[in-house]
Amino acid sequence: MASHKTSSVKTSDAQSFQSLYAHGFVRVAAAAPVVTPADPAANAEAILTVAREAEAAKAALLLTPELSLSGYAIDDLLLQDALLDAVEGAIARLKAESAKLFPAIVVGAPLRVAGSVYNCAIVIRTGRVLGIVPKSFLPNYREFYEKRHFASAADAFVDAIMLDGEDVPFGASLVFAADDARNFVFHLEICEDFWSPTPPSTLGALAGATVLLNLSASNITIAKAEDRKVLCDSQSRRCAAAYVFAAAGRGESTTDLAWDGQIVAYEMGELIAEGERFARAPKLVLADINVEAIAQERRRLSNFRDAQGRNKAALAAFRRVRFTLDPPIADLGREIARFPFVPSDPARLDRDCYEAYNIQVAGLAQRLERTGLKHAVIGVSGGIDSTHALIVTARAFDQLALPRKNIVAATLPGFATTDATKTSAWALMRALGVDAREVSIVPMAQRMLEDLHHPASKGEAVYDITFENVQAGLRTDYLFRLANKENGIVIGTGDLSELALGWCTYGVGDHMSHYNVNSGAPKTLIQHLIRWVAEAGHFDDAVAATLHRVLETEISPELIPGETPQRTEAIVGPYELQDFNLYWLTRYGLKPSTVLFLAWSAWGEKYSYDELKHWLRVFLERFFANQFKRSAVPNGPKIVSGGALSPRGDWRMPSDASARAWLDDLEANAPARLD
Repeated sequence: MASHKTSSVKTSDAQSFQSLYAHGFVRVAAAAPVVTPADPAANAEAILTVAREAEAAKAALLLTPELSLSGYAIDDLLLQDALLDAVEGAIARLKAESAKLFPAIVVGAPLRVAGSVYNCAIVIRTGRVLGIVPKSFLPNYREFYEKRHFASAADAFVDAIMLDGEDVPFGASLVFAADDARNFVFHLEICEDFWSPTPPSTLGALAGATVLLNLSASNITIAKAEDRKVLCDSQSRRCAAAYVFAAAGRGESTTDLAWDGQIVAYEMGELIAEGERFARAPKLVLADINVEAIAQERRRLSNFRDAQGRNKAALAAFRRVRFTLDPPIADLGREIARFPFVPSDPARLDRDCYEAYNIQVAGLAQRLERTGLKHAVIGVSGGIDSTHALIVTARAFDQLALPRKNIVAATLPGFATTDATKTSAWALMRALGVDAREVSIVPMAQRMLEDLHHPASKGEAVYDITFENVQAGLRTDYLFRLANKENGIVIGTGDLSELALGWCTYGVGDHMSHYNVNSGAPKTLIQHLIRWVAEAGHFDDAVAATLHRVLETEISPELIPGETPQRTEAIVGPYELQDFNLYWLTRYGLKPSTVLFLAWSAWGEKYSYDELKHWLRVFLERFFANQFKRSAVPNGPKIVSGGALSPRGDWRMPSDASARAWLDDLEANAPARLD
């Protein structure tokens, strides 16, 4: 029995909960061992060395390059019986040693089949050869002469061969599936296959493979490495899959060609692992692949289902080779971004901010043009949301050649408005040159509280939801009436994070507007958008300085008076965490216990496990309880992929849905404690 075997444990067990295999991840390893041309025995030993490293790393699979057992650049030696006999002996050696190892070992080798030689990918695991996949597309142009040596998979007329005393499935239409790891299904193609107009991996993905593997002996020329990455990236996007590519490296003959040993892994368009090129020693590259997220994404994609239906005959020919994974407990090695809506790469962040800001500006400009209105009304608090909405509005008016004085910006101080936020609001309005106004809502709020016989109207410190919403409602009511007077539209300022948490006053409060430019922007992104605008030169230095000052202000609704400012995040949770939860629950539909695992991986150094679990529970409760608000949101542009909550966009759910299944999963499948 293999040494990796472990007893079955529930994910609620603290140790198992922290394992990547318990949460829909699978670790795949890839390497380019140093090749000895035409020496299968030496190559088998080199492969075993990296296979043992993959075992130590608890990887489920090891991918090696094309013809890794024989070497690729050995020309007519590929047809010699001495070499082919040695290849079969090397396979027997790998097969025997694999009984002691956890990973499936994927190697490349030339094999004699029914009178021809095929360029094959061979899957070896726990003492068995699970299957053999021959190459479909044989390059025979420029430096390639593969049709001189090999037959194509299309030429094969057998679906199994005898190898080392066992019948082994053979053919291009094979996928390999783990019975005990849902969604871990992999497909193999070889080098030229993915350079073709119809890569076999496309059908492999439609047949259920979430992980697409490419054994390659692609020689290197200037800029070819980027071409390969483009192909891997695009195939992983098109197939909603992971794509792992391993090219031949050191040791291959350099008589006329050179090799770089490029290894990359993409997951639905995201580069998740990359190896060193031109390495002198073989380097194991590990990729922790989220096969659960891949499966979730496919369930959303109608075009994926349509493609399956249009290829029924080809998919019917596929055979599923089943195996038992029996995974060990392994810590997640992949970095999980703390801010999924905010890329860490500065160049990509700059691009995303450019696009997000211009999406908002273009959306508002279009609405103004179509309505024929030339005025806008906006409430400005001095906080980040209204600040950003105002600079979006100003930019839209600039593009439409409308005077900024047509923007009526009003700051509406209430019982708890601070001098700091009001000062920021006035500084920004003046710097932008809009029609700036100030109207205190205190007299109106006082009168309404008196009419409601509320204790606060008599000076009692009763600061309940009524006290708060009287202020929020009056502000919105004033803005709408002001818009009637000025013949303009009310610009909404509430953001995506607030919509997710229901942190907006329904109907007559900040929930409502004529057009909400921020409804598709999460709180964590808005902060970066303001900073980007401040530094991009769209406005003068006075505006930029005010924008930076606003970013230093703590987030608060400023509705309850007192010496200690009211802290929004003490009620709804840190926005950085809640945006994280929002992303994984709505973008990928992952289980709360898995989201908690990801949060622990990303945020465990800053927040305790108990805090992460508490705020996730708060998110679930608030998200479900406040769908009725999202069912009636005003128009506003979608900004982040998969993140819009408009019922006319990405997100649809009934307003009276129960959160029980999600809360039950969190309690049943996440341990009470991790220590």
